[in-house]
Amino acid sequence: MGIERTHWAIIVVWLTLFGEKMMLVNGNLNYKEALTKSIIFLEAQRSGKLPSNNRVPWRGDSALDDGKLANVDLSGGYYDAGDNIKFGLPMAFTVTTLSWAALFYKQELQATKELGHVQDAIKWGTDYFLKCSQSEKLYVEVGDPDEDHQCWVRPEKMKTKRTVLMIDNKTPGTEIAAETAAAMAAASIVLRPIHQEYSHRLLNKAKLLFEFAKSHKGSFDGECPFYCSYSGYNDELMWAATWLYYATKTPTYMKYIQDDAVSASVAEFSWDLKYAGAQILLTQLHFQGQKDLEEFKVHGDSFICSVLPESPYHQVGMTPGKLIHMREGANMQYVTGAAFLFTVYSDLLAKYKQKITCGDKQFTSSHLLAFAKKQMDYILGQNPEGRSYMVGFGKNPPKQAHHRGASVPKSSKDEVATCSMSFAKWLNVDSPNPNELTGAIVGGPDKNDKFVDKRTASSYTEPCTYVNSLAVGTLAKLASLG
Repeated sequence: MGIERTHWAIIVVWLTLFGEKMMLVNGNLNYKEALTKSIIFLEAQRSGKLPSNNRVPWRGDSALDDGKLANVDLSGGYYDAGDNIKFGLPMAFTVTTLSWAALFYKQELQATKELGHVQDAIKWGTDYFLKCSQSEKLYVEVGDPDEDHQCWVRPEKMKTKRTVLMIDNKTPGTEIAAETAAAMAAASIVLRPIHQEYSHRLLNKAKLLFEFAKSHKGSFDGECPFYCSYSGYNDELMWAATWLYYATKTPTYMKYIQDDAVSASVAEFSWDLKYAGAQILLTQLHFQGQKDLEEFKVHGDSFICSVLPESPYHQVGMTPGKLIHMREGANMQYVTGAAFLFTVYSDLLAKYKQKITCGDKQFTSSHLLAFAKKQMDYILGQNPEGRSYMVGFGKNPPKQAHHRGASVPKSSKDEVATCSMSFAKWLNVDSPNPNELTGAIVGGPDKNDKFVDKRTASSYTEPCTYVNSLAVGTLAKLASLG
């Protein structure tokens, strides 16, 4: 008994002294844990019939009849954020960026035993895109946003109208068609070693969608006001052509990039603005010997110089705690987006022994990686508030994510959820969510580093799939550094 008491006393003292530091590994944050959880969040966003290995116990099958109004099976895919709508543009961007992470950080993901989970997450999206991509048409949205936003219910229980929107030669949507082409092309490279025939199908669809996007130019406003493409469609066309070139090495796509694509210097990378991503992919080809891509390297460098605080050309807003802050609401997408591009570019600079010049200053590979790490560390808890912005990770993480499924308890099968009572019953209650939305990176703090952990404060607490997809590559890299 005396020995047992001693052991328990040691354990209690150890937990008291070091409990808060359990998220640290060798003095660094536990990036492996954060990586694992960030992927689990994507699984929590799945729509359709869930697989037998579902890792989110409070989620169930949902929206199995999606597409019925158009006499087509559109079950599957992802809900983009805290609501129950399936939006094509952000979903495709989620899959494209997740595929990029799987390609560029394949070894790092294998080392953390997460590559299979990332591949599954990608395929969950592309299975849906294959259903959506029909002859001369692409289904781009399922669900009625107005009705959905008047009802706060779990996706498993929703009774709201599942309206179907599509683009075709009479109703163009170049951004969505091109982004879906990019997603399928990028995913085809990731899945080629394990699903060769499936990969071939994806690539064929990607080629057709790119041609459709080019030949029927026009912006689709059907996803407004939620996902209006303010930047136009030239970035998506360049982004899709770049991924198709990577997937095929066909000169046609490089010719399009060099002769027809419109490039621009930008200071953000997001679901709406893809230039910087394409430019860094093209810079990689430039480093590999394609010297005629110098223009894109100049633009890629400009992105880095616009974001780096130490650069004389710095123009991106930062909080006092040194977090990128561009807009209220889903601001973390700009943080994880910049962190990912900085991480990729850092590795390219190291591999090809290059530096970046911004005016009278030069920056090395290690400088870029340090900036990416600082942004990710802020998200995971090293910030003025001393709290994590990833649900279920670290110290004092968000408890009230703005998310229907997480905030509504699982109920008996015969319980009917009414829209009229749903907001009072579940949204407006000031208490922790009954279901932990593990791994979700929420909207984050305001421009002054202040955060409000309230379900009703969506700009602070709503998560999005593309915030997490952009975090995966950086987390995999940081986890590999030990």
